[in-house]
Amino acid sequence: MMTTSTNGPAPTRGGRPTTPLSDDITTAPTTDAVRTRKRRRTNLRQNVAGWLFVGPFGIIFLALLVLPIGYALYLSLFQKSLILGTKFVFLGNYLKVFGDPSFISGVWFVVRFSLVLIPVQMAVSLAIALILDTVTSKFARFSRLMIFLPYAIPTVIGALMWGFLYSKNFGPIADIFGAFGAAGPDFLSSNLIFSGLLNVVTWQWAGYYMIILYAALQGIDPSLYEAARIDGASQWQIIYRIKIRLLAPSLVLILVFALIGTLQFFNEPKILQQLAAGAIPDDFTPNMYAYQQAFTLANSNYSSTISFALGAVVFICVYIFMFATRKRGNFLS
Repeated sequence: MMTTSTNGPAPTRGGRPTTPLSDDITTAPTTDAVRTRKRRRTNLRQNVAGWLFVGPFGIIFLALLVLPIGYALYLSLFQKSLILGTKFVFLGNYLKVFGDPSFISGVWFVVRFSLVLIPVQMAVSLAIALILDTVTSKFARFSRLMIFLPYAIPTVIGALMWGFLYSKNFGPIADIFGAFGAAGPDFLSSNLIFSGLLNVVTWQWAGYYMIILYAALQGIDPSLYEAARIDGASQWQIIYRIKIRLLAPSLVLILVFALIGTLQFFNEPKILQQLAAGAIPDDFTPNMYAYQQAFTLANSNYSSTISFALGAVVFICVYIFMFATRKRGNFLS
């Protein structure tokens, strides 16, 4: 039995029948183009929104950091004098800086200071973090706050406070020794200024490093301690073989922070300079020497050169340390 189509004959084009698929083929590129345009508009809106959020920071970053550094680098390539005026010397200032006894002595001081200060800071902060990690009580929380508090105190106030404590005339340290008929140590003298500054900086920064180490300790899985105790490990073995080993990345981090900060030593000696009675000269550290050249002698060109030379020293020291620790994989291994 045959059936006939009620739709009539299929339309023809050029003598050949057409099918509905031909319409889909012709409209497909149009649909893809519309989707592409929509995707581009969405990406453009997202990019504009991102730049609107990043833009203010970028402007401040360029205006307050990049441009001043670029201008300082520009100044370091010139030399100004009353007779010859401003003269382009290229690397002449840098050759002069690295032969300057004041700069060399300042760099040597901060290097020696770093070699003593950084191990002391790391040992103190590590010991406190390990103790607070073991003790779980309200007293431990209060102790963390009190130990971290010196870092929250501005450097100027902290240095002035220690200057008062160190004073041999009216400071409490001198009064305590005087009560026993003895002369107290003068930490602002030339002989003890190294120890006095060492104490101030350790007091200021040990709490900050302690918080970093304590946070890292809180991230260690307690099951490691339980497994070690089951195997018969003592508390000291757990501390050395588990806690300190797993703290290696955090110890490297605070060591780098301490190294960079110590090589740029400025605030504490500059504030205590007026109280130290000649124990802290103007070229005591490279930053103090740059400050003297810029604001006392009005030699901004040479001051900029000192700053960039110190930056090169800091970069070399940090790079050597990072390369050494990367080479060994773990400086505690």
